Amino acid sequence: MSHTSSSAPVSVAIIGSGPAGYTAAIYATRAGLDVTLYEGAQPGGQLTTTTDVENYPGYPEGILGSQMMLDFKKQAQRFGTVIQNATVTKVNFSVYPFQITTDTGLTTLAKTVIIATGASAKWLGLESEKWLYGRGVSACATCDGFFFRGQEVAVVGGGDTAAEETQHLSKLCKKVYVFVRGEKMRASHIMQQRIMNKPNISLFFNTEVKEIVGDEAVVGVRLFDKKTQTTYGLPIQGFFVAIGHQPNTDLFAPYLELNAKGYIHTIPGSTRTNIPGVFAAGDVQDSVYRQAVTAAGTGCMAALDAERFLALGE
Repeated sequence: MSHTSSSAPVSVAIIGSGPAGYTAAIYATRAGLDVTLYEGAQPGGQLTTTTDVENYPGYPEGILGSQMMLDFKKQAQRFGTVIQNATVTKVNFSVYPFQITTDTGLTTLAKTVIIATGASAKWLGLESEKWLYGRGVSACATCDGFFFRGQEVAVVGGGDTAAEETQHLSKLCKKVYVFVRGEKMRASHIMQQRIMNKPNISLFFNTEVKEIVGDEAVVGVRLFDKKTQTTYGLPIQGFFVAIGHQPNTDLFAPYLELNAKGYIHTIPGSTRTNIPGVFAAGDVQDSVYRQAVTAAGTGCMAALDAERFLALGE
């Protein structure tokens, strides 16, 4: 089933298919609304690239991220969500109903839109980073730190994200090495103080990561000392990239207010954006928590906000 611009507008169009998008779909369809969800280029979102998820309630044995997203998808479909295997390439929020165009060339009209396009971790751009991802390389200490209890790990980055990841890992791991490209960290003073005085944290300044070493799993890292101009190796079991996230907001920037970090600004206590009828949920509007469970929570909020908007006939 597909909607073209000649069709009647759908009640809710959801752009994105991670925990936020699927949860919004479950709530909206159960409320009797007709819902179309666009999966995008990475159906299931960031979670499909992770291995075990152990911190989502209801899965006592843990679950593969990809399987978990399939479960979410099936649940959304069970209640009648129309899922389009398409990527949204253009939106027009200056007209109502809103217009959504996909890479298949179809334009859908929608009375409300829920944006759940997430955020992408920034990477160093190393080949080894790609093929060791999920096998010792991670971009989320809160998600994956538990798997490295009692081991030696490394964090690359110099901002608040890196400091927070380091602090979290220092409670679980035997040793945490922090690699900073510059002469000092950019993290706030209080965050730096928290990690500099911990005995199991070692900071390396003027240090570039040249390669992550390992075949089936991470076993070490090759580093370049910018001051001495020397390359050397260090054995580690886990490698955490903490150089920030990039919210997937390019499509919406002409219409929606973004905060200083580029995330969609939502009215506090809601998922409402500056355009009535357009809502944002999950990591696209959350630079702080970035967890599957918080994304799902805001997906629920967005569906309830959309339902309320439609009921009031705004």
